[in-house]
Amino acid sequence: MNFRSVAVALAASVVLPFGAAHAADLEVTHWWTSGGEAAAVAELAKAFDATGNKWIDGAIAGSGGTARPIMVSRITGGDPMAATQFNHGRQAEELAESGLMRDLTDVAEKEKWKEFIRPLSLLDSCTIDGKIYCAPVNIHSWQWLWLSNAAFKTAGVEVPKNWDEFVAAAPALEKAGIQPLAIGSQPWQATGAFSVLMIAIGGKDAYLKVYQDKDTEMAGGPEIGKVFKAADDARRMSKGSNVQDWNQATNMVITGKAGGQIMGDWAQGEFQLAGQVAGKDYTCLPGLGVNEIITTGGDAFYFPVLKDEEKSKAQEVLASTLVSAKTQVAFNLKKGSLPVRGDVDLATANDCMKKGLDILAKGNVIISTDQLVSADTQKQLEDLFSEFFATATMTPDDAQKRFTAIIAAAD
Repeated sequence: MNFRSVAVALAASVVLPFGAAHAADLEVTHWWTSGGEAAAVAELAKAFDATGNKWIDGAIAGSGGTARPIMVSRITGGDPMAATQFNHGRQAEELAESGLMRDLTDVAEKEKWKEFIRPLSLLDSCTIDGKIYCAPVNIHSWQWLWLSNAAFKTAGVEVPKNWDEFVAAAPALEKAGIQPLAIGSQPWQATGAFSVLMIAIGGKDAYLKVYQDKDTEMAGGPEIGKVFKAADDARRMSKGSNVQDWNQATNMVITGKAGGQIMGDWAQGEFQLAGQVAGKDYTCLPGLGVNEIITTGGDAFYFPVLKDEEKSKAQEVLASTLVSAKTQVAFNLKKGSLPVRGDVDLATANDCMKKGLDILAKGNVIISTDQLVSADTQKQLEDLFSEFFATATMTPDDAQKRFTAIIAAAD
């Protein structure tokens, strides 16, 4: 070890939790590769590097659907990374139950995570058989409609205040040569859009009866039929998007080529990177302007079991760093998500983030589908809605019948 390395290690020993005195390189895998996401990840890396350790970035392009199988394969195949992103919920359930993930209970109890992580359901999603296996880093909500103010000005119509007004404005947008709704062709985007419509059009009770209670009568009934009618409107309005990635669809809104996009609050990172201002250049409608409820999904980091003792100690430092107040503010302001801590100051948040914080403060929240259904069920839903949005001949009734069958077999 050279003089500089010794100095770094000594400095780190002053600030590192748990008295860690040795620096370690930790490979961290994730699927955050868009411009806004990369800027947010840089904040996590900077915070961890400041402890004297080193964040080795393992970004995997192609979103979670592409990245998760690679991550799981490496962990089960004996080539684990030091930390990896998953969504809050059941995606890493089997890995933890198989003994392949680190138990972080000692870290969480030492730092009293339960006293500041809000809502507590985030930690509940990390808990299996009473043990905590992950560090939540943000609250991401899907329930947003992002609108281009310039697109509606070009079309000569007012910026919509809710989903019905948006649907009514579609013909004017099309006449002006503007794509009404941008949806990328990745399966999770269509599935996410449907879940947003489920809460906005069907309501909170219907959403929970279907995804939590697995109520097939509700899934096949008239209330959810209205949701499929709205999904049919969304399919018609999004025809011709011709983009793959979610951030490409967001860029269509940013550039005024599309009127709107149903997408999670991570889209804010792209607007911010483009220098656009909430309320001036774009409008955000939580709950599609119909039902201002947000899901408390998001991202957490899990830590595979490692044989290297120094890296294992550094994993504890990383877990601590991820939930620290300073890191939470820096990361989430760039990411567009809400912090998992209820004790941080986000005075510099933009108008859309403040809307989300207000909804969170009022308790108008609901757990996400990732937390309610297994990864296998989620994949079946993605297959269905990917086909529905791509196939104009599939009727809403036919799609609802298949949806009901998936819910009937869900676990």
